[in-house]
Amino acid sequence: MAQASLETRDVSKIAEPTGNIYESIVVVGKRARQISADIKEELSNKLAEFASSVDNLEEIFENREQIEISRFYERMPKPATSATEEFLDNKVMFRKAEEEE
Repeated sequence: MAQASLETRDVSKIAEPTGNIYESIVVVGKRARQISADIKEELSNKLAEFASSVDNLEEIFENREQIEISRFYERMPKPATSATEEFLDNKVMFRKAEEEE
């Protein structure tokens, strides 16, 4: 899994798979959105178990498990970091639009 901390990247390594830094960034951005959507869906499903029709202040402070789940997701690496790692490790499949025609 990718590191959660900030890391300087070599632009030429990012540009290498596509031959163009901007195309590489588009690929990484699209993958980051996919990762973000997956994480959001997973988190929503886990937190839905705790949903109740009646909210009161006591329940908010008592639900430690829900707080721990939220903290776990907050500590995860950002989707852009994970997507960049996957891209540089050749784990992302992509093709150019011209190749489809």
